[in-house]
Amino acid sequence: MLRLRRKRLIIVLSILLLLLVPVVIFLTYELRTSRFQSRYLVGLAKKLNFWMEPGPSPAIRFPQSGPYDERLGYSRLPAFIDRLTTKGYKIEAQARFSPSLLKFTGRGFFTTYHEKNQAGLTILDSDNQVFFANASPEWVYSDFNTIPDVIVNSLLFIENRELLEQRFPYRNPAVEWDRLANAAFHMGIHLVNKNHKAPGGSTLATQIEKYRHSPEGRTSSAKEKFRQMVSASLRSYLNGRETLETRRQIILDYINSIPLGAVPGYGEIIGLGDGLWAWYGADFNTVNRRLANRITNARDANLAAWALAYKQMLSLFLAQRRPSFYLLENHGALEAQINSYVRLLAEAGILSPVERDAVWRAKLNLRRNIPVQQEVSFVERKAVNSIRADLLSLLGVSQIYELNRLDLTVNSTIDTRTQEEITRVLCQLQEPTYAATAGLRGYRLLERGDSAKVIYSFTLYERTPNANLLRVQADNFNQPLNINEGIKLELGSSAKLRTLITYLEIIADLHQRYAGLSPEKLRAISIPKKDLLSQWAIDYLASTANTSLSAMLKAAMERRYSSSTAEVFFTGGGEHTFANFDDQYSGGTMSVSKAFHNSVNLVFIRLMRDIVRYYIYQRPGIVDLLEDVENPRREEYLARFADKEGQVYLNRFYRKYQGKSSDEALEILLQRVHPIPSRVATVFRSVAPEAGSEKFASFMRAHLPNSILSEQDVQELYDKYSVTSFSLADRGYIARVHPLELWTVAYLRSHPKANQKEVIEASADERQEVYNWLFKTRKRAQDIRIQTLVEAEAFQEIHQAWKRLGYPFDFLVPSYATAIGSSGDRPAALAELVGIILNGGVSYPSMRAQELHFAKDTPYETILKSESRTGERVLLPEIATIVRDTMIGVVEKGTAKRLHGTFLTSDGSTIAVGGKTGTGDNRRDTYGSRGRLIQSQVINRTAIFVFCIGDRFFGTIIAYVPGQGAAKYKFTSALPVQVLKILAPKLMPLLEREISNAS
Repeated sequence: MLRLRRKRLIIVLSILLLLLVPVVIFLTYELRTSRFQSRYLVGLAKKLNFWMEPGPSPAIRFPQSGPYDERLGYSRLPAFIDRLTTKGYKIEAQARFSPSLLKFTGRGFFTTYHEKNQAGLTILDSDNQVFFANASPEWVYSDFNTIPDVIVNSLLFIENRELLEQRFPYRNPAVEWDRLANAAFHMGIHLVNKNHKAPGGSTLATQIEKYRHSPEGRTSSAKEKFRQMVSASLRSYLNGRETLETRRQIILDYINSIPLGAVPGYGEIIGLGDGLWAWYGADFNTVNRRLANRITNARDANLAAWALAYKQMLSLFLAQRRPSFYLLENHGALEAQINSYVRLLAEAGILSPVERDAVWRAKLNLRRNIPVQQEVSFVERKAVNSIRADLLSLLGVSQIYELNRLDLTVNSTIDTRTQEEITRVLCQLQEPTYAATAGLRGYRLLERGDSAKVIYSFTLYERTPNANLLRVQADNFNQPLNINEGIKLELGSSAKLRTLITYLEIIADLHQRYAGLSPEKLRAISIPKKDLLSQWAIDYLASTANTSLSAMLKAAMERRYSSSTAEVFFTGGGEHTFANFDDQYSGGTMSVSKAFHNSVNLVFIRLMRDIVRYYIYQRPGIVDLLEDVENPRREEYLARFADKEGQVYLNRFYRKYQGKSSDEALEILLQRVHPIPSRVATVFRSVAPEAGSEKFASFMRAHLPNSILSEQDVQELYDKYSVTSFSLADRGYIARVHPLELWTVAYLRSHPKANQKEVIEASADERQEVYNWLFKTRKRAQDIRIQTLVEAEAFQEIHQAWKRLGYPFDFLVPSYATAIGSSGDRPAALAELVGIILNGGVSYPSMRAQELHFAKDTPYETILKSESRTGERVLLPEIATIVRDTMIGVVEKGTAKRLHGTFLTSDGSTIAVGGKTGTGDNRRDTYGSRGRLIQSQVINRTAIFVFCIGDRFFGTIIAYVPGQGAAKYKFTSALPVQVLKILAPKLMPLLEREISNAS
């Protein structure tokens, strides 16, 4: 019985063995050849496809992580799309995943497609021609055949020796089963003995998946390894069953994309080509040329150079496993690895003995910091940099470095031909001979000073039905700063344009309020005697038959003001006198329109005074407050006034300083404080009352570097201006800022997390205190202080009006001098204002990027285009029309008349040009301890012409000299006007282009 059982067991085992043998043979065959799996994988790979269709995709899945996907922006595309759609862009077309690809990626596998080895930001001009392209990595092999054989053979020996085995055309390059089994065996030993080193089992194909798509480029688990292997296997069969060409492509991809750490000043290093340059300063083409020619003779003159090139290449292949350790921390360990592999490579016949010995002798010189690259001309890149700055904002990307590496093509609005022509001329203007020939030498031009030090900046926009398109952004300033957008400048009389619009808006408001009333009712209205604008409006409407808004605005332009310089004006907390630029206008009266044409300062000073008084007298009860000291309801009114008005200003101040650090808030506050010791001391002691005298002294000297303050002076200031010495209202008066602004900054300093409601509740007493002082002084003193306070409040209203039309800063200097430029501006903001005027009072966004094309030829491909926009009406069309006509008068008969008749079309007709000139002689005044001016130092000199050409184009032209050297120059706005005249022939081809092509 026992014998029978044994016999049966032997039979069963024999049968099982007979069955197992073919299985083992089959598996062995399959694992070596991949014949059968290739058939299955090819079929599956064919289903993992994608295509483009118009509109947003209902079937797309973006990668979650992976260095490659993050670097090229694929994982960030959902965030980019969300931001862009909120900024007026829509998805024009997007990739669609096939159902199989959607299911495959839904299970966590990587998206399979032919990936790019090189990508980066490309910017096209308005004619779809490339005018900026950043390829990352910079140096790559274009195809497999360009790689020297010794590089390929060395890499395969180190990483994947069987990869190019030609006996098995269907072989799956993602897995080497014997190597994987060996790695698994040694990993098991490593789990028991931590000192045992386990060799890697990854092929080049799975390594690429790892460092491109796995989180942080690492294999964190067996599941992650499986994901890499499956994804690599399917990617390998995208081109069909035969994989030899795919295997060559894998080698090419690996060499071009291998991660090699990071170098300070350069960033992440990708690929052998960039690695050679970054770590060794080696030229990629030179290295390849040397390694393409093998060395057999020990006396070959090229032996040492060949050996160094080879050792540099080999070191990077070995260092990629731990680049920071080998390339930054332990060069000795890297040398040991190199020497060991050189010996093995020679034994394998990949290196000759001559080459081996030469490589051993070669000395590597790793560099830790990359030297400054070839100097880039900022002049040539001003338009590019302007577009890239816009893209940073659009996409929410923090650095140009990140932006440049995105797989993104941008269709910009720049007209490259015109851009290059304008840039060339602006650079030539710095040459003395050319400047003289071009007519820049003369009165109010460059009669003094070095022409080479004058910076010219030119910007041109084109108005289209949907947006204002930036066509030219050019200057001759070889620094990254964009003069047009990057700094605050005092641009002189260009502020008269904003002042004129504010004036006309007031007239329009008065028209809306009173135009429907009969003359009898109009004459019955009581108007404060100092509110001259309201009084004029009532008189006009009561005495004219044509009460249309257009007629009233035209009449307002003909109102006359004195241009005399004899008057002393109380404004900004003190007495001031002003001068006209041209003395011929310093007497008599003239209309607002003529004063605008000829830029007469005193007319606009008086006009600003009327504007300020208008806003002052719009507050109910203000007449009683200002004129009737004995009014029994004055105190009750003041309490309500303080509470209501105080809340309005507190809300504004809270918004202004919300989220700012205490130091940032203090610096912002000081921007509007005249830098004399008493005012600066009052601000500091009010905002930081707990600070000691040492900190106060340090602060004072830092903010008044040129003031002559002894230690005794500083101590006296510290003691005198403490919060216990003066009331909040008095401290506001001394500092010439709103007292509640002082309080807000101080309160947020001690309560940084306070919300708006808490600030309002905490300020109840202070809101009353700010106005209590009005009852405790004589009327004369009251009137002076009231005027300073209500003037500051009026300028808050004026600021709101300016802000609505694009004024870029958070405050205006509360002085009539704001009408002639003391509050500063930005050329770009003035151009925006002219765009509003040219668009009939409608504000359209300024656009640099019309289309953004992400991830072309990938499953994530997305095209976004700017949507058609209706714009926002911010100015009445009647006002826009009359302002544009008045600007044209500046060119026809005013300060820019040298430009009249310059722009002629090919048929000889004249294109109407309008604008506003402005000149800024900007100084830093230094005052002594008692407020006496002791020094006036030139900071810079500016001259601007903000213009419109025809009904489509507008922009700015600026002449600018920074620093104390500006004292040598006396040019005025005539200079930029003359420069625009010089540029006219270069602009005409663009100006004459049909509007259909422009949009």
